Amino acid sequence: MLQSHMKQNLWGYLFIGPFIIGFLAFTIIPIISSLYFSFTSYDLFSPPRWIGLDNFTQMFTEDPRYLHSLKITFIYVFAGVPLRLAFALIVAMLLNTASRAVGLYRTMYYLPSLIGGSVAVAIMWRQIFGDDGIVNLALGFIGIDAVRWFGDPTAALWMLIFLSVWQFGSSMLIFLAGLKSIPQSYYEAASVDGASFFQKFFNITLPMLSPVILFNAIMQTIGAFMTFVPAFIISKGTGGPLDGTLLYSLYLFKQGFEFFHMGYASAMAWIMLIIIAILTSIIFFTSRFWVHYESEGGR
Repeated sequence: MLQSHMKQNLWGYLFIGPFIIGFLAFTIIPIISSLYFSFTSYDLFSPPRWIGLDNFTQMFTEDPRYLHSLKITFIYVFAGVPLRLAFALIVAMLLNTASRAVGLYRTMYYLPSLIGGSVAVAIMWRQIFGDDGIVNLALGFIGIDAVRWFGDPTAALWMLIFLSVWQFGSSMLIFLAGLKSIPQSYYEAASVDGASFFQKFFNITLPMLSPVILFNAIMQTIGAFMTFVPAFIISKGTGGPLDGTLLYSLYLFKQGFEFFHMGYASAMAWIMLIIIAILTSIIFFTSRFWVHYESEGGR
């Protein structure tokens, strides 16, 4: 009996072995290594040299580009995430209707999220917002002067924000699933009482959907901080114009693989982790005031 039990355990360890090896090799060991490198001066070609907190001190006292990238990233996150969630919710509500073609519409709206972060779409985005692109042509058609999207730092950043909003499909599907879970009897009772569309939205839809909003807000915030490909492709790796699209992840990449300051880049990565952890904790803390859990009778 004991031998049979050990044999079953051996088979179990054999099946989970690839996952454990991959988790150690590609997650745990890199995390521990980056933590060590963050306290060193390391250029990838020579042994790391321990320098203590110098990398962290340099970030906030000697590197204006770091502080600028932090500012640009906060603008990108705090402007892009609410717009993305709002747009995703609006489209989800439009698709939450009985229609023969609703499946096709859902697929069409989700498609940008499947390809939105790709290199090809980032290149396409450059063409759309070019001086002679379709966006400027549309603006000229309605009598608005063309915008120099690649010459104005503010315009370039908003171009990235528009791209992030365009990739709303994943959030939309989650919102749609949440809307499907709201009992129709609530809306029917509200209609009997003479409630308007907006009264139903603010008193039924939003409270019942608040746990889904919390989940989407956290996931989209984390994803926004890690945005890299669009900023790299659209700015051609420079973060321009005038560092207007120098997102945190792009500057981290430049420090690590362009300037070979891997120790400094590792320190930047840990600061990003801390910032994301703080923001996530704040969202969770505030959720007690606006997230409604039906099983708990509200919070």
